[in-house]
Amino acid sequence: MDRSASLKTKLVRIFLWAARINILKPLVLYFFKHMERFLPIERLFENEHWLAFEHPQPAYPLHLLLLPKKPIPSLMETPLESPEFYRDLMAAVKALVQRYDLETRGYRLITNGGPNQSIPQWHWHLISETPGDVND
Repeated sequence: MDRSASLKTKLVRIFLWAARINILKPLVLYFFKHMERFLPIERLFENEHWLAFEHPQPAYPLHLLLLPKKPIPSLMETPLESPEFYRDLMAAVKALVQRYDLETRGYRLITNGGPNQSIPQWHWHLISETPGDVND
């Protein structure tokens, strides 16, 4: 493991690795459900249903994660009866796009599923390949 990585990054790396082992998935799901207690993160955006923060292992100059506050293992298990949940997701994305000037820089909003989903918690990646500044 990289010695210069923060404790937060090291913990997330361990849980990402553990998520690939079926018997450990319940433990990993518990971790993501109670992440606030285990992992002090800088909240970039938060509303009733969603939390956004920087990816601990960024693959792009800007790599943010948006996680629902309640445990949802996959896209196939998302609640269809809650329009507020999806409205809050779009509000979070719009706020982050504006904050990071992504309408100008360009961005992608990605969710993974099936074997491409590395952790047992549904989430979104907001990424940009163009470095830039924050609009506060």
